[in-house]
Amino acid sequence: MYCNSILTWYVRRILLKARIADNPIVSEHRHKSGTPTMGGIAFLFSIALIISISYQHAQIAILSFIILFGGIVGMVDDLIGLKIKEVQKVVVNISDEVITLGRLDVQPQEEVRVATPKAKSEIDKLLDEGKVEVVGEVPIKTEPEELEKIICQIVIGLFLGLTGVVTSLGGFQLGILAIPVVIIGILGSINAVNLIDGMDGLAAGIVGIASIACCVYGYLFGQMNILPPFAVLAALCLGFLVFNKYPASIFMGDTGSFVLGTGYATAVLICDIPYFGVLALGVPIISVIVSLLHRAHIIKLPVEPLHHTLNHYGMSEVKIILTYWVFTVLLCVIGIVAKMFLF
Repeated sequence: MYCNSILTWYVRRILLKARIADNPIVSEHRHKSGTPTMGGIAFLFSIALIISISYQHAQIAILSFIILFGGIVGMVDDLIGLKIKEVQKVVVNISDEVITLGRLDVQPQEEVRVATPKAKSEIDKLLDEGKVEVVGEVPIKTEPEELEKIICQIVIGLFLGLTGVVTSLGGFQLGILAIPVVIIGILGSINAVNLIDGMDGLAAGIVGIASIACCVYGYLFGQMNILPPFAVLAALCLGFLVFNKYPASIFMGDTGSFVLGTGYATAVLICDIPYFGVLALGVPIISVIVSLLHRAHIIKLPVEPLHHTLNHYGMSEVKIILTYWVFTVLLCVIGIVAKMFLF
C-alpha cells in the first residue's frame, strides 16, 4: 500500500510536468480539467516490483504478469487518447420550453454536449431559432475501435486460459471450456471496472472493498490461498486512493482500470470463487447492464453511465461515491452471511 502511494505521488509529478491531464466531457465535471491522468502507471511499477520479489510464488507471479499485460493494453489506449479526435459544442437551452436534441429532452437552462450525429444535424436549426446558445467546446479524445479493444481483451483472457491455472470453477470441471470461460470473465471485469471509473475514488474504492471482502471470505472459510492475490489488489487500490479520493489529484485512466479489471477477474478465476467474486463486483456489473439497456434503446439516460446520470439530476459526487461504496459493502456482507448460513 505505502509503496503504491509513493509511486503514485512520483507518477503524478511526472504527469504534471508532461501536462498529461484529463479533460472531462461531462458538464458537471468540467472543473476537473487539468487533473493528471494515466495514474495507473503507478500500478505497473508496483506490479513490476511484486514480480521481482515474488517470482517463486506461482499464484502471485501469474496474477502479476496478467495484470501487467492488461495494464499495458490500457496504457496504449490512454496514449492513443492523447490525440484530439474532434471538438464538440456545448449548448444551453435558453428557451422556456423543453427541446429535443438528438435523443435528449433538454430542460430550460440545461447544458448538453452535441455529440451524436442526429444532434449535430439538428443543432444549426435550433441555433437559428434562438432556442439554444453555444456556451463552450469540449475536445474529444481519439479512441480505438470497440472491436480493437475487445480483441485485445480477448487476447489477455486467452493468455490466462493457456497458462492452465484455471481448470475448475464453482464446483465444475471446465476442461476445454476453461478458455472461453476465462475470456468472458476477463472481458466482463475489465469493462465493468472501466465503466465505473468516472468519479473520484469510485473504481479504486469499489475494487478495494471487493478485494478486502474476498480476503475476509478466504480467512473465514479456510481458503487461505485467496488472501495473497486479493491482498495485492487491495494494497494497490488503497495506496492509489490516498491521491484519488475526492477531491482527486490524479486519475487512473484506462491504464489503471484495465489493471484493476484484469487483476480482479484473474484473482477470482485462479482462486475459484466465482459466485462471491461476481457478487462483490455487483455494483459495476449493474452499471454495465443499465448502460447496455440504454444503448439498446430500452431505457434512455441523459448521460451515460448511471453515476453520471445521478450527478446530472443533482445528486452530489460525494454522495454517489459513498452510496456505491456502501452498496458494495452490503453485497459483500450478504455474500458472506449467505455462505455461513445457507451453504
